[in-house]
Amino acid sequence: MPHNLFGTRIIAAPMAGGTSTPAFVQAVHEAGGLGFLAAGYKTVAAMQAEIRTTRASGARFGMNVFVPDPAQLRPSPALVTQLEGYRSRLEADARRYGAELPPLRLDDDDAWQGKIDALLADPVELVSFAFGLPGPDVVRALRRAGSAVIATVTTPAEALAGADQGVDALVVQHASAGAHSAAFQKAGGGSGGQTLSQQRTTAELVTQVRSAVGLPLIAAGSVMDRDGLAAVLAAGAEAAQLGTALLRSDESGARQLHKDALASPHFTGTRLTSAFTGRKARALVNEFVRDHTDAPELYPAVHHLTAPLRAAAAAAGDPERLNLWAGTGWQQARPGPVAGILAGLLDRD
Repeated sequence: MPHNLFGTRIIAAPMAGGTSTPAFVQAVHEAGGLGFLAAGYKTVAAMQAEIRTTRASGARFGMNVFVPDPAQLRPSPALVTQLEGYRSRLEADARRYGAELPPLRLDDDDAWQGKIDALLADPVELVSFAFGLPGPDVVRALRRAGSAVIATVTTPAEALAGADQGVDALVVQHASAGAHSAAFQKAGGGSGGQTLSQQRTTAELVTQVRSAVGLPLIAAGSVMDRDGLAAVLAAGAEAAQLGTALLRSDESGARQLHKDALASPHFTGTRLTSAFTGRKARALVNEFVRDHTDAPELYPAVHHLTAPLRAAAAAAGDPERLNLWAGTGWQQARPGPVAGILAGLLDRD
């Protein structure tokens, strides 16, 4: 696969939950980058509507899809008991806002088959996957339909697994990245768990993955400025994927409460936490993160359980109970148009 698959050194991360809107992706395209829409948490119809809107804008784009974990959809009785205990502990948070916790939901595969069928029927140029590999049959079908397929990996072993499935490229995500870790292998290469990269920097991880596979690589994890971009390109990446660096942009669909928190001196660190969704994700350390270090790793069941709490916190303007996703370089994120932020990375005036 030629390196012009991406056509740019800057990829805008697919940020689910409303951040990566069609308008955001269009702004990234017009500024010289490549944006990805996020199918996560959306219905098939909503995903299709965003594809139509983005196509109409003339922007080049990709679509990101979450891969469901069968083990999480069929949890053991012991894990369900942990989830029930967590629900009980969240009652105090619910009372704070007058919110009601929902019943446990254990069957959500994020409309996986419906989204794959829709992308086969109406292909987009690029399809990326997170939280696992889609399977060789899905990879072959998407490629036959005309889409390039990109897997998100966090270790050389995961990269080799992705290459074995026939994907066209890899997003190499370091543990410093904001929001959810894409890790899907346990230590030793088994599935069903999360083993986060141990390399000190994103560039070091890219170097290791580059030595294992020959696929085009996109580096993800705290690339915030020209130096960070230069480091991952020198390590062997063809492009860098930015999320936190663009969160405060004018076109970002992130809540203003989230954007303001990234600039607030009140928040002094980030941490990987399962408290909000049941999957390890890097967030600014707030009261909710500190209060719920015992959250079970059961995604997306925990996501559904905390959804009304997060919505209530947002409505109340309370950043202490909101999932404030942020990479370790969050303090360098700045406001303004996407075009201005990317100009600083692409050597444009």
